[in-house]
Amino acid sequence: MMRAVIYLLPLTSIFFTIADGKRILPLLQPQPLEFFKVNATQNVGSCTYTVSIRTSCSSTTYTRDQISLAFGDAYGNQVYAPRLDDPYSRTFESCSTDTFQIKGPCTYQICYLYLYRSGYDGWKPESVTVYGYYTKAATFNYNVFIPNGVWYGFDFCYRRGSASA
Repeated sequence: MMRAVIYLLPLTSIFFTIADGKRILPLLQPQPLEFFKVNATQNVGSCTYTVSIRTSCSSTTYTRDQISLAFGDAYGNQVYAPRLDDPYSRTFESCSTDTFQIKGPCTYQICYLYLYRSGYDGWKPESVTVYGYYTKAATFNYNVFIPNGVWYGFDFCYRRGSASA
């Protein structure tokens, strides 16, 4: 039994990494979520989040697709940005990083994040990092093309009470 513990400990470092004081969530693949409920009424709030999205160098040169974002905590607090894209300002070009200020309800530690893409160009984000005043930065590593017409991302929440995601 002691050998099993010794062999499992090195594996835990594969799933969680801490760098520069930022919490980088598990290095797992994003998943589609068919029945994601966006709570747009929660967006009236007193907290501002900085969201940094790095587009992969292997993404399309640019995208005209509509990109939406939703993230939140294990307590049902959700922040929703219905449209981040702007093809006229060169948003989401390959090898670029775009930063957004998003207002929403104050959350506890962010533990889920989903992206939604609608269009025909395609888009491959490398990572999304959310910075909040009351929370540690949370980085979600994608590095895959986002499918069209479905919420796609990560949920690492241990639900407490009722959650909307």
